[in-house]
Amino acid sequence: MNSVNKNRWLIAASAIAIHISIGAAYAYSVYIQPLVETKGWSVASVTTAFTIMMVLGGGSAALFGKFVERSGPRKSAILAAILFSLGQAGSGFAISLDSLPLFLLSYGVLSGLGLGIGYISPVSTLVKWFPDKRGLATGMAVLGFGTGALITAPVAASLIESIGISSTFYILGISYFIMMMLGASYIVPPPNGWMPEGMKAAVKDGSRKIKKDLRQATASEAVKTKHFWMLWLMMLINTSAGIMMISVASPMAQNIVGLSAGAAATMVGLMGVFNGGGRLGWAAASDYLSRPVVFIIFFIIQLLAFITLPVIASAFIFQILIFLVVSCYGGGFSNLPAFIGDLFGTKQLGAIHGYLLTTWSLGGLIGPTLVSQLYTRTGSYIPVFYVFTGLIIIALTLSLLLYRSINKAKKTQEKPLEYKVSSAEL
Repeated sequence: MNSVNKNRWLIAASAIAIHISIGAAYAYSVYIQPLVETKGWSVASVTTAFTIMMVLGGGSAALFGKFVERSGPRKSAILAAILFSLGQAGSGFAISLDSLPLFLLSYGVLSGLGLGIGYISPVSTLVKWFPDKRGLATGMAVLGFGTGALITAPVAASLIESIGISSTFYILGISYFIMMMLGASYIVPPPNGWMPEGMKAAVKDGSRKIKKDLRQATASEAVKTKHFWMLWLMMLINTSAGIMMISVASPMAQNIVGLSAGAAATMVGLMGVFNGGGRLGWAAASDYLSRPVVFIIFFIIQLLAFITLPVIASAFIFQILIFLVVSCYGGGFSNLPAFIGDLFGTKQLGAIHGYLLTTWSLGGLIGPTLVSQLYTRTGSYIPVFYVFTGLIIIALTLSLLLYRSINKAKKTQEKPLEYKVSSAEL
């Protein structure tokens, strides 16, 4: 497949189309009440489908990471389109049959598998097409993922009201399939060593130097490094904190600073804007500040937020701090692929990305579980902030150590870097 004449911005648009489709998963709350009212299924049962999908989203990204690298972005994206859209349309069929097990299989399992594969399929290709703007490129795609729910939620709600929930799933499933297939049809990796013309000219006249990746590692080699596990723990804590905040933001704000239910609902909507905006803004900033510095900033912001939130009296400042935490959550996901490229190169970026996305699944379990358990035992959200303050201190320490280790490794980059974990890396 000739890729020389491909437009890299259309490659980015194709990735965004795929991510908008699978990002519709975050609009799931729109379906809960209609399913409970029309089918008589319990809220817990209906919510289980979303939990299965989220866990499988991160899990399948890790499981199929090497498949994505072997098969290429096009075949992987096509498989993702088939699985995700079949899961969505199949959910409509399950509802028409009044079958909860089939609904869990369709929405939970099939959509979850498609979600994970579709998430990582275009990312490594985007990094290769944008060697000069890695952060911005992956930020655009992941912004699409965050935007999917904002688009889908009102559309799905309107369709449910006019044609019913079963038909809504059919229509959305077909729509996702078309969008994802259109995106898959254009995606192709660039030639080896490809650079945009502007970057070539800048390198040639000496006004720009090519930044070398720290190493070129396979997924198997990457997981043997201390850098991988430091980044994994940082992502796990950042993800757990963000999902915790997203899961209880409304009742927390009403409980602590006395926001009304309506004001809290508005706050939740704005959180989606900061989640999406953080994905693009922090990713673009990382091209100038560097990925390690951006992660240090994430944890400094969150540390200040979690220390301040228990004692704040102003509802306005309380909401601003929550928005900042959520922006760091989104920014973590958008910076991750570019950070992987910096540390391990693009040799098997998709597979390494998949392994690191296990933090998505674990964070989705740890964050909400911690906050619900602590609130149940104490009757207050205040202890939650203290627990996460401790976790953020750990993450900030790791980010500083990783920053120092990367700088040390860069100074000896001419020497062969071993992939074994050793204290010499720090």
